[in-house]
Amino acid sequence: MADQDSFITEVSDEVRRDKLFALMRKYGWIAVALVVVIVGGAAIFEWRKAQAIAQAQKIGDEVLVALGEESPQAQADALSGLSTQGEGGQKAVIDLLKASSLMEAGDGDGAAALLEALSSDTATPQIYRDIARLKLAVSAGNLSAEDRISVLGPLLQPGSPLRVLAMEQKALIEIESGTTDAAIETLQGLVSDAETTEDLRRRASQLIVALGGALGQG
Repeated sequence: MADQDSFITEVSDEVRRDKLFALMRKYGWIAVALVVVIVGGAAIFEWRKAQAIAQAQKIGDEVLVALGEESPQAQADALSGLSTQGEGGQKAVIDLLKASSLMEAGDGDGAAALLEALSSDTATPQIYRDIARLKLAVSAGNLSAEDRISVLGPLLQPGSPLRVLAMEQKALIEIESGTTDAAIETLQGLVSDAETTEDLRRRASQLIVALGGALGQG
């Protein structure tokens, strides 16, 4: 009886193996194809990643060379050629550096035009658009004090990562335009804001005192 059971078990195992081999012969190519796709996809991903890193390093090296030019205008000219090679955040960083060089070269209008274009470019990541907007309010060009404060408007909204810096810049514009009371009010709000850093709070407090205002009224 034991021999008979053993024989039946062996036959059953053999049948299962035959069925398994038959299925593998029939559908095995699918598994092979999946492996090829997975391995090939991983290889393509790594290749693209390596290409992106190499391109970023290349542009980074070229930016350093451009910033090494003797005059700010020469730096701006060199950066102009690089701006066309970058995209997204990379291009935005190059344009911000170019704007800084133009400001140093005395071309405030050129810097303002570049920053205005960057701040309104929907293809640019929001954080770089916000930085461009803040720099635009600082560089001014031919913008009036009222227009500069208007430029800062979106950055002064709750949730903006540059909100407290925009508040400080707004106060400085108000001081520059002679609206002292408005500047003191803005600075007092900055001092009492929970997001204000200690250094920024100290600067705001010093300005309030210098303007003849009182602390603790924000």
